[in-house]
Amino acid sequence: HVQLVESGGGSVQAGGSLRLSCAASGSLYGLWCVGWFRQAPGKERQGVARINRDGSTTYDDSVKGRSTISRDNAKNTLYLQMNSLKPDDTAMYYCAARARGFDCESDIWSLRTDAWGQGTQVTVS
Repeated sequence: HVQLVESGGGSVQAGGSLRLSCAASGSLYGLWCVGWFRQAPGKERQGVARINRDGSTTYDDSVKGRSTISRDNAKNTLYLQMNSLKPDDTAMYYCAARARGFDCESDIWSLRTDAWGQGTQVTVS
């Protein structure tokens, strides 16, 4: 059972950048789909970016063009580089993984995951 631990959150001014990291206790290799999610106060958790089973990436429209998701299998770490941050990006950010199913992309985007991290707070002012 893989465990995920996020880091890299913080408080930044609008227009700034942050790189979030998600360290996995086990290998990322067997995790078919991995992604980043966020949840703002009073709102539902939503997908931000994911790496699909074929290695392609998918982004929510709200971060497209401003964020880049990547993974380093050698370091068992998932990253989310966020640029041109806006106050609307303020939320708790979580990483998650899906390692089974016929459609891990749909599963993970629907919050059906096999592992969640504990979250890292991003505040943009």
